[in-house]
Amino acid sequence: MQLFLLHFAGGNCYSYDFLKRKIKDKKVSIYALELPGRGKRHNENLVLNKKEAIQDYVAQIKNLRNKEPYIIYGHSMGATLGFSVVKEMEQQNDAPLQLVVSGNAGPGLKVFDKNDSEIKKYRYALPDSEFKDVLRELGGIPEEVLEHKELYDFFGPIIRADFQVLETGGFIEQNIKIDCPIHAIMGESEKRAHLIDNWKNYTTANFKSLTLPGNHFFIHEYPEEIASILVKCANSEQLTI
Repeated sequence: MQLFLLHFAGGNCYSYDFLKRKIKDKKVSIYALELPGRGKRHNENLVLNKKEAIQDYVAQIKNLRNKEPYIIYGHSMGATLGFSVVKEMEQQNDAPLQLVVSGNAGPGLKVFDKNDSEIKKYRYALPDSEFKDVLRELGGIPEEVLEHKELYDFFGPIIRADFQVLETGGFIEQNIKIDCPIHAIMGESEKRAHLIDNWKNYTTANFKSLTLPGNHFFIHEYPEEIASILVKCANSEQLTI
């Protein structure tokens, strides 16, 4: 079985090390992918276009594919891009068994700030002070990174690039429906956790959702639970609605 992991905004191929350690099933081969401009691909130019990001992931998966079944898991930005990646792979007659998504309520939803006001300007273009507040609200980035000039100067452009991919690429996924099952997971404290079942509108197959205590980066608190879901999906266990 093959498991492809798609990172969140600002992430890289090391972002899921905490999760990989919890997957004990030796039949599952794990591939943590990453977009250019970070991690092992730090010498490459950052991707600023959603379609280019999707095609980059598709190319990586095609290069790593064998004849075994596979699944795709993405958190936050990884879920958004992963959805379109699945559609591309379906069109190439090599569909995954399952798409597992977390920290994301699915396509077509508007973005709101902490005051429940709709965000109508690009967050990636905000001044550093405001952009850091956005990152603090999402969580997952240590305060020392935001306050340490050299660290922020290194990670800031990567995170901004990923936000730009999401915010300027249009809602191309709104018009997509995939044929493989979707398993969605969110933190109960996430602003749109109550909308998690939005995902079921984008698959013709089975859908299952789960909420766990925590905020946007609840995944760090529940690696065993997420690993268990991924292993079940990789072993083609039926996930009922």
